[in-house]
Order: sequence, then C-alpha cells, then structure tokens
Amino acid sequence: MNDDMNEVLNRFKEEREQLMKTFTEGYKKLLKDKDEELEKMFKDKNEELEEAMKEERSEFEDLEYINTALCIKLRQTNDEIQEAHQELITGLRGLSGGERSTIGVKTMGQVDEKPFLRVCEQRFSGQDVALQSARLCSEWQERVGDPRWQPFKIQTCGDKFEEVVDEEDEELKKLSEEWGEDAKKAVKTALEEMNEFNASGRFIVPVLWNFGHGRRATLKEGIAAHVKHQINTLKRKRT
Repeated sequence: MNDDMNEVLNRFKEEREQLMKTFTEGYKKLLKDKDEELEKMFKDKNEELEEAMKEERSEFEDLEYINTALCIKLRQTNDEIQEAHQELITGLRGLSGGERSTIGVKTMGQVDEKPFLRVCEQRFSGQDVALQSARLCSEWQERVGDPRWQPFKIQTCGDKFEEVVDEEDEELKKLSEEWGEDAKKAVKTALEEMNEFNASGRFIVPVLWNFGHGRRATLKEGIAAHVKHQINTLKRKRT
C-alpha cells in the first residue's frame, strides 16, 4: 500500500515538474514573442518619428529661409521709406510752416527765436536788437543740445511713467526771471521736442510735419504736397 502511494506521489511529482517546465518554457516563449513584437513596434514607431522629424526639419528650414528673405525685404523697404522721407524733407524745406503749404518740414528741438526777439525789442534799440536776440537764441540752442544738462523729471501718468521737463529747474527759472516766461516756454518746447525725437543725440531733427493738424505728416501727405509744389512751380514757369 505504501509502495503504491509512493509511486502515485512520485508520478504526481514528475507530472507537476513537467507541467511547470512546459509552463515555464511557454511563458518564456510568450515573453520572447512579446519582446520581439514590442521591439518591432518600437522600431517602426521610431522610424515614423524620425521621418516626421525629418519632414518637420525640412519645413522649418524652408520657413527660416522665407523669414530671412522677408526680413531682408523689410529692411530694404524701410531703407527706401527713409530715403523717400529724406528726399521729401529736402524738397519741402522751403515750405516749412508758412501759409503756402499745410505740409512742410518742422525742425524738432530748434529754439523759437521770436520770444527772444520780442523781449530784445523792448530792451534794446537799433542793431543791438538783432544781435542780442541772435546771441541769446544761439546760447540757449547750444544749451538745449548739451547732454550734460538734464532738466527733466519722471512723473506718473495713470499706470505709466513718463519723462517731462522740470519746471523747477534752476536754469529755466533763471531764464524766465531774466528774459520772460515766453522765452522759457520756447526753450521748454525745444527740450520736449528734442527728448521725443532725438533724446540720445540731443541735436535738432527735421521732420515731415502737418502744420494744419499739429502732428507728423504721413509719407502719403508728404508726397502729395511735393507733387503739388512741383506742379505749381511748372505752372509759374509757363506763365
């Protein structure tokens, strides 16, 4: 009885080991097949990604080339616009601020000599009027263009900061006391224009100007005024 039992147990043990062996081999084969399947899948996906990246890279290079070409064209266009502005400024200088034309050239940062002339007319006579007025205007024009003189202050405007002329600047106050408020206003205006149009250079700048509306003239307005001036010049020559 014991021998039979031992034989059954041994057979059961052998069968179990065989099943475990078969299961292990099958499981290993399944893992191997899955590994090969996953490896192939990853390889295919990697090839797809590389191809997509290659296409993206090619498109990016094309866009970069187009962007470079557009930047060059934009720079050329800006240069041409600046040249056109300069040509118009040269052509319209003679019409600046007069009654003959609404569009002309305004020199930003230039001290208006009329207030100095008026006060000199009150204090001097004869040739001294023009000489003193020219001297004063020249001195203050030089002062306005001197970057070492900084009669400005920062003030808030809503949620922004802006730089404005400091009314309490000692030199401006002295100018007002000696030569009047109008002379001070002329220098203040020149400072404001200088600070807006050429703060870094501190020298006068000619600008296309719409005197009728008190603003910068557009290129279109400048061209129209120049053409009108040329036509009127031709008409005068014919008559």
